[in-house]
Amino acid sequence: MPAIDRKSTIRTLLLLPFSALQLLTGAKSFLDNPLIGSRRLNTLGLHVARVRLAAAMCAWRRRRLAPMVRADWRAAFDRDGFVVIQEIVPPGEFAELRAAVLAYEGPAREMRQGDAVTRRLAIDPAMLTAIPALRAMLERKDLVALFHYVASFRTTPLHYVQTIVSHDGSNETDPQETIHADSFHSSLKAWLFLNPVAQDEGPFTFVRGSHRFTPERLAWEHQRSLACPQTTDRLSARGSPRVPEHERTAMNLPLPEGLAVPGNTLIVADTVGFHARGASARPSERVEIWSYARRNPFLPWLGGDVLSLPGIAERR
Repeated sequence: MPAIDRKSTIRTLLLLPFSALQLLTGAKSFLDNPLIGSRRLNTLGLHVARVRLAAAMCAWRRRRLAPMVRADWRAAFDRDGFVVIQEIVPPGEFAELRAAVLAYEGPAREMRQGDAVTRRLAIDPAMLTAIPALRAMLERKDLVALFHYVASFRTTPLHYVQTIVSHDGSNETDPQETIHADSFHSSLKAWLFLNPVAQDEGPFTFVRGSHRFTPERLAWEHQRSLACPQTTDRLSARGSPRVPEHERTAMNLPLPEGLAVPGNTLIVADTVGFHARGASARPSERVEIWSYARRNPFLPWLGGDVLSLPGIAERR
């Protein structure tokens, strides 16, 4: 056995206890964990068992959180996997809030994926102090209850001011424009659009009902666990599966739907459902308040998130 293979084998064996512990977390990469990526174990049903257990735990937590959520929002989410709420901020207050957010200056980070640049500015204590209306909106009890329900935990999301610039001049493909799921289990993402988003300007796109683990979805999860990581793209092998059209139709799912929306629209979605950023026909800029939350899917309790405590949550 070559020395490099011997070292790799020894390292895998030494890390095996840690790899086993990761099975009880949200770890999702078929490349980085030899157990998660084991074709033999997945033939026996390991991946599907993790998917089933995570979905059952999520459903159990949501049943306990449901009474706090507006009935129409809950019904829309349960049916479609996302909720669209127009004029989430009273129209008379939105222009002032938007202007304050867009005028705020602070440190930002950005990343490039394909021909798109994503820039994020964390909504931290300084911003919340400078823009009280933003704090008031993010602390609204009805919105907090909806965020908890979709996340399936009483957890405080990370909030950012996010700008997405499409077609920055490169010839690479934006991987976010391919229909995909973020992981094998539920998580929350939300977008409060500060500007209108047209159908041909990179709208949030979702396959309605794809957040449900039907027999067809479970069969697809099983098949992809056998293909990873040998015959799939790198993002799929790392646990964020891309979904070709023929596989979507085999799951009896509808066409992806781009959600063109006016400004002051909030979309809250479970990104275990199949979604993407729609294609943009021209260079464009999307500005939004973006929120994100994902916890260990196997936890039985609703709270207990130290990072959500006041004084900590807004400083993460």
